[in-house]
Amino acid sequence: MTRYHWFVLLVAALGWLFDCLDQQLFILARPAAMKELVVLPEGADAAAIKAARDFGGNISTSIFIAGWATGGLFFGMLGDRWGRAKTMLVTILLYSLFTGLSALAVGVWDFAFYRFLTGLGVGGEFAVGVALVAEVMPSNARPYTLGLLQALSAVGNVSAALINLSLGLAEEQGLPYSPWRIMFLIGAIPALLAIVVRRYLKEPEQWKSASHDSEGKKVELGSYRALFQDAKWRKHALLGLVLGCSGVVGLWSVGFYTTDLIREVQAADVRKAVRDEFVAIHGDEKMNLVDPAPVKDAPATPIELSSELVELKSKFESAVSGRQNRWPSYVSIMLNIGAFFGMFGFGALSQKIGRKPTFALALTAAFISTVTVCLFLREFWQIFVFVPIMGFCQLSLFAGYAIYFPELFPTRLRSTGTSFCYNVGRFVAALGPLGRVYLDMMYQGQADASRYTGATMCFVFLIGLVVLPFLPETKGKPLPE
Repeated sequence: MTRYHWFVLLVAALGWLFDCLDQQLFILARPAAMKELVVLPEGADAAAIKAARDFGGNISTSIFIAGWATGGLFFGMLGDRWGRAKTMLVTILLYSLFTGLSALAVGVWDFAFYRFLTGLGVGGEFAVGVALVAEVMPSNARPYTLGLLQALSAVGNVSAALINLSLGLAEEQGLPYSPWRIMFLIGAIPALLAIVVRRYLKEPEQWKSASHDSEGKKVELGSYRALFQDAKWRKHALLGLVLGCSGVVGLWSVGFYTTDLIREVQAADVRKAVRDEFVAIHGDEKMNLVDPAPVKDAPATPIELSSELVELKSKFESAVSGRQNRWPSYVSIMLNIGAFFGMFGFGALSQKIGRKPTFALALTAAFISTVTVCLFLREFWQIFVFVPIMGFCQLSLFAGYAIYFPELFPTRLRSTGTSFCYNVGRFVAALGPLGRVYLDMMYQGQADASRYTGATMCFVFLIGLVVLPFLPETKGKPLPE
């Protein structure tokens, strides 16, 4: 590999790394954002408040994923027509700008609108980036570099978790600003990468020569019509779509909800620990007025608090909120440490045993590990055992998509086909949070209902196994033309 090969890999990896940083910031900021943006009439009971916030979070997630899918389809096609480097520039600017604007949201619906526009850029970046790397790299280095590109996305996810953890600690100390708004402002920084892309990144020679066939006739670039008119590319697109759906729906409808699960599991313990600390400083009498829930004979109607106690209550709630943010951060960090090794490992293993056998192992392992987390994650130590294994298994699939999908399509349709396989599944994934709402209603009244919801949705990983026998093995073969 030459210096320019490494430069292309670095730029594409940073584009996708920052893309994933944005995704993870949203996942981690979502509960706090809903807590501030979902406003109910005074006196609403706790169950109604929780239901409204869960609904707002699920709707925002669905709209974000729908924007991701829409952007992926549009910019994937544009990447074939307009060029890899130019399209990457636009997508980076798009997701950076609207991530920053998400910090200015005043309600659920404008927040969801900003997330939709952010999703347009997020969805477009992946297909363009992997097509660029696939076409520039030497053929023997291609699977390793694509696996590394995807593995480095874990660095973006861990960075988001560290940002969330740091702001949670600051909130415990009385940070005067909403941490989730600061997180989204930080998410606007990747726009600076666009300067590098604009100045130094060149279009691949393979793409430049793809506009004409061997006889000098013009060919159609980035066309869904051309993709589906040819029986071979149509088959690859439709079967690749099902394979992509399996991992995308599983991750966004189950895997990324692990942070919400741990927050729910530990909520009571965290509140008690913070309350004990405040009791040691301020005494039982004041804390029984500020936080009467643990008191058996607490009055049925709220007591009007003095200005001193109002301030104490505000500090207490901030401390609880900040402490609760630690747990999802730990989960995200451990998930992505496992993911890094899983994604890089997929590239290495697929070079030895083939793409399809590696997918079969990864899909089965993702199902087993995710069901285990959904049903049994309760203790602090389990975060450092169960979650990295789940991350290793679940996110290894995404390295597979980065390696395998570009190998299914010719240069003139590579970004289009890759984006179709990877992003149309997000329309299905956008329904995933709504599916969770339905399953939550079905399991309503049962202890650990959210656990059963997650475990039920894990069966989506097994759908990918159904289509594998009908897809081609691409190990050791040149990119199709």
